[in-house]
Amino acid sequence: MQMAQALGPNPKTTLYVGGLEENVTEAILHAAFIPFGDIKDVTTPLDQSTQKHRGFGFVTYLEKEDATAAMDNMHNAELYGRVLTVNYAQPIRIKGGEQGWASQPLWADADTWFERQQQEAEIQRLQAEQLASARAAEEEQRKKAMQEKAGETEETEAEDPMAKAEAELNGNS
Repeated sequence: MQMAQALGPNPKTTLYVGGLEENVTEAILHAAFIPFGDIKDVTTPLDQSTQKHRGFGFVTYLEKEDATAAMDNMHNAELYGRVLTVNYAQPIRIKGGEQGWASQPLWADADTWFERQQQEAEIQRLQAEQLASARAAEEEQRKKAMQEKAGETEETEAEDPMAKAEAELNGNS
């Protein structure tokens, strides 16, 4: 027991049972595995076209120690003339998610996708505001420069006595 604890606890309680003969039912599978502990669930996935099990099943125990005992004793055992393969079951893989295959349904990451879409929209909105502010500041600066340039021209004309005299002569004539 100390050796098992040194390796760390094994949290798995569901076993994959492969190599089932087609006449094996869930009740027979339950009866074959009950000697090792309390069983929570027994399932044999059906083939959709034939409605018969696909040659494998899953046995879920309440305690991980029971699952370990069943795996140790039933792996390579014979049931209805067929040799069984008994291993810890792998997590169900469902196509979808961001990485292609996932242990969760496709819609499980919908909230994070929606949040990312909102964040991207907010970033685009802020960038557009920043661009508009920059353009407005440039336009304001350009107008100010033009006003200063126009003011210098008026001052130059006002201070130039020749231009003033010519303006008066043209005005009097």
